[in-house]
Amino acid sequence: MTVTDRPATYREVFAEPTFRTLFVARTLAISANSLQIFALSVLVYTSTGSPLLSALAFGAGFLPQFAGGLLLGSLTDRLPARPLIVAGYAMEAALAATLCLADLPVVVNLLLVAAVACFTPVFSGAASKVIAERLTGDAYVLGRSLTSMSSSAAQLLGLAGGGVAVATLGARPALLVAAVCHLLAAAAVRIGLPSDRGGLPSDRGGLPSDRGGPAPDDGGLSAVRGRAGSKTGGAVRDSWTGAISMLTDRTIRRLLLAQWLPSAFVAGSEALLVAYAARRGFAPGAGAILMAAPAVGMLIGNFAVGRLLRPSLRERLSAPLIILLGAPLITLLAPLPLPLVTVILVVAGTGFAYGLGLQREFLEAAPADRLGQLFALLSTGLMALQGVGPLVFGALAELTSPATAIAAAGMATSLVALPVHLRRRVA
Repeated sequence: MTVTDRPATYREVFAEPTFRTLFVARTLAISANSLQIFALSVLVYTSTGSPLLSALAFGAGFLPQFAGGLLLGSLTDRLPARPLIVAGYAMEAALAATLCLADLPVVVNLLLVAAVACFTPVFSGAASKVIAERLTGDAYVLGRSLTSMSSSAAQLLGLAGGGVAVATLGARPALLVAAVCHLLAAAAVRIGLPSDRGGLPSDRGGLPSDRGGPAPDDGGLSAVRGRAGSKTGGAVRDSWTGAISMLTDRTIRRLLLAQWLPSAFVAGSEALLVAYAARRGFAPGAGAILMAAPAVGMLIGNFAVGRLLRPSLRERLSAPLIILLGAPLITLLAPLPLPLVTVILVVAGTGFAYGLGLQREFLEAAPADRLGQLFALLSTGLMALQGVGPLVFGALAELTSPATAIAAAGMATSLVALPVHLRRRVA
């Protein structure tokens, strides 16, 4: 397969109005989510004094996405994209407003968060599907880079804004700020995204249904395989059938695991940074600095790899970047000073750019009639395993130490590079 090796430019990506709209809306929504998670954790801890319930408030929105992605993922391909995305942001706004205005028991609040989280893969999958349909060639990969960068920046902004909002307004009013941001995201999509009747294709119709011949001028990204079968029956049964079909496909399963596992392992290490800072005797607030460092590295890595490297080199560097993501964490076994630890975490965070080298193959492997569901499945695994990672490595830290558990997470991350490298050599 011949793929153009000229990297796309930010001008080309932002020239697509649909991408611009979703980029702005997603940045607003992620900032609002980060603010909401922080404010709810503070609210729960203040009212209960329980670290466990506070931790559950932090992670309540992750694991339920696993069920939502498996059982509802086909809705991304069955329903029009714009109303689906608008409904998602509106639900998030209603949730934040309810958490703010209704004096409900903590358990009820956590159940509400979990219920809305079940639908998150559907909304995010619909948005990812639209982007994949509107951006072609290396512009799609650079678009993914930009969304990753905006995610990191939005998380940092949301956490910082959450700290300021909670300190100045209190936890409940801060939740209302999150609700307003979600409403703005919904309005941006409703106004800026054309309806499906207005030119957004509901599938990749007209494109080849096998891997043998890419459509003109798309760099091979649209050579998809129509293997998932017809979408008949109810949404739950169809979602389950499609998910099983994709998970039993060796290529798709390998590419999903290559994106899921490093994120899960690194999330496990990041969840221990506060405990690591305390155990090392660093100054108060050092844990927040350490937690922000990987996000800074992610911004740098996605910019450098996405914008400055040729597509072919990007793909060859996938495995080395996975090693860069994990190996520096092993050095935290040594009693290093805080500035050096911070630099190490920034360097490790640049390794998150490894995912850009997998995007072309991932899109090529997508079934023609389940593109949206595949993105929902990707989001499902990322969120669910990022909820499991902290539990696994947190338990290991209880038995050993935070530094040991962080190093183990780094080693596990680095090991994922081996199958990625071997597959690249075979290809």
